[in-house]
Amino acid sequence: MVGLENADKSSLRNPRNKRKQRPPNKPRNAKKRKPDVNHNRHAQETTNGSEAIASEPLPLEPFSFFLNEFQTANDVQVSSLELDSMKDRCILGPPESSVQDDKSLVKHVKEAFGSSWKEILCKGELLEGRTEPGSPAVLIISTSALRSIELLKGFRSITQECHAVKLFSKHMKVEEQVQLLKNRVNIASGTPSRIKKLIDIEALGLSRLAVIVLDVQPDVKGYSLFSLPQVRDEFWDLYKSYLHPRIVEGELRICLFGPLQPTRKRRKKEI
Repeated sequence: MVGLENADKSSLRNPRNKRKQRPPNKPRNAKKRKPDVNHNRHAQETTNGSEAIASEPLPLEPFSFFLNEFQTANDVQVSSLELDSMKDRCILGPPESSVQDDKSLVKHVKEAFGSSWKEILCKGELLEGRTEPGSPAVLIISTSALRSIELLKGFRSITQECHAVKLFSKHMKVEEQVQLLKNRVNIASGTPSRIKKLIDIEALGLSRLAVIVLDVQPDVKGYSLFSLPQVRDEFWDLYKSYLHPRIVEGELRICLFGPLQPTRKRRKKEI
């Protein structure tokens, strides 16, 4: 027992209770350094700001936007000859005002006709050899009847003598519109399918048509004239059949009304 009593007591201690040895050259009361919160926050804000600037889309040039939409939707490539005749004159320049509403649209259309806008857009009488019945100078193309009416509100002040004609199917029969188109028409607004139908039956003429307003303003669901199913296809059918040849010949200009948002490519259907 004497041997046990004289044994080294340190060897009987619980090894878990051993003090951790201090690493060399470390001060006894060294404190952990807190991270610089402000520095990290500033770095994060700088990074986020850089990402925001990098991801912000650049403004689209109107002609490039329209050409891309046409070629993508129809799976075609415009020839170099057509491109040369289109690019300098087919798109009406953007409005001076950044605000786009029915009033700014009217002002923009007036500017397109210069000093002769009153004679072209306001007069109501038919002039033999100069103005054919049922042939508007301005044609507004929208996705719906409601939107067509909304855009015509700004034109009320200049359509007192010659009323604008509504060209859509909602609550309006083709026969009624045919009768309206037997008079002088300066401004018309409607949807692609009804417009094409009236051209097909030769009720709506294009001899005076100088400006087409394409309403590309998206609706509450984000769809526009270039992306709304069925309406999109009806519009391009109308455009290829009757409008594109006149644009190539330089007889017609396009006014894009609304933000220029590229349409997402359609997914190919699985076979």
